[in-house]
Amino acid sequence: MATTISNDQVLLTIPMRPDMELAAAQLASVIAESMSFSEEQIEEIQVALIESCINAFEHSQSPDRQVIIKYIMRTDGLEFEISDQGVGFSPENRTQRRTSKPDLHPEMRKRGWGLEIIHALMDSVDIMSGENGTTISMVKSKTV
Repeated sequence: MATTISNDQVLLTIPMRPDMELAAAQLASVIAESMSFSEEQIEEIQVALIESCINAFEHSQSPDRQVIIKYIMRTDGLEFEISDQGVGFSPENRTQRRTSKPDLHPEMRKRGWGLEIIHALMDSVDIMSGENGTTISMVKSKTV
């Protein structure tokens, strides 16, 4: 695991190993807390980040077996870029489970809902994917 810090961003590289997504989520929590996000927002950020990392671990087939997470501190919120060097996928062509956001009750936390959960928890989500990997960019805005 490697970490680089600048004035407004932190770059973390984690290996695709069990529970490393928890380290990424813990760092997000520390950053969000320092930016005065609410406890509820911090929990939402952690879940979305964990889901993003797990998707990369399970689906990317990345030869370097690493995920790079960029935490970008903005005046209006916190942005994340989660990247892998895997095979990519077509977000437009994947089967959409439902058109509305999923109910996030515990019984809905079953396998295969990752992207829907991320969209439900974050204020904006953008997925760029191709044969050289996938990057999920997501933003959590600060509420006043």
